[in-house]
Amino acid sequence: MGEILDLVEARLRTALGEPDARAAVTFLGTDRIEVLRFIDGDVVRYATLGMSAQPMADPTSPLADPVKGPRAELVVSVRVGLADTDQVLRPLAVLAASPQVEGLIVAPGASLDLGQPLWAGAPFSSVLVAEPGGLVEDLELDEPMDPVRFLPLLPMTHNEAAWKRVRGAQELQERWLSQGTDLRDPLRASVPLD
Repeated sequence: MGEILDLVEARLRTALGEPDARAAVTFLGTDRIEVLRFIDGDVVRYATLGMSAQPMADPTSPLADPVKGPRAELVVSVRVGLADTDQVLRPLAVLAASPQVEGLIVAPGASLDLGQPLWAGAPFSSVLVAEPGGLVEDLELDEPMDPVRFLPLLPMTHNEAAWKRVRGAQELQERWLSQGTDLRDPLRASVPLD
C-alpha cells in the first residue's frame, strides 16, 4: 500500500510540481486520506493521496478483491484568492473515502454529493467526475493491478446537479462548454439551463 502511494505522490509531483501544503484526515474504519495543495499561477489544485491504496470494489460483490479493481485519486482546480477554498480539504477527503465507507466505485460521469458546500459560501455541494488523463496521466501499476486514474472533479451548483440527473453528464459538459463557463471560478453562478 505504501509503495503505491509513494508512486502516486511522485506522479502528482511530476505533473503539478511541489505541494505547498498537505493535510491528513482519518475517518473511523478507513485508511488515512491526505490532500495535497499545489499552486500554479492563479490556480490552486487540491489532490487526494490515499484513495488509490485499495482498489474500489463492486458493492454487490460478496468479497472485495484486495488487488484487482479500479483505483483513483481526485483533483479539484479553482482560481486563487476569490474564496477560502482551503476549506475543501475535509470535503475532498470525505469524497476520497467514499469507496471504503459506502462501497462506491467513483468513475467518470458520476455525481458525488456532499450535502453541504465544498467551502464556506460555495454555491456547490456536489461535483461531476470528469474524464482522467488531461492534467495528470494515469499511473500504470504491476499486473494484475489496475492503473491509478487521476479524476478531475468539476463543482456543480444544485440546479446543475439536478439537470445532470435528468439529462446526463455529457449534456451538462456540453452546456458548460457552449456557455464558456469558467469551471475554476469558485463563486460562479449556475450555467443557464433553459
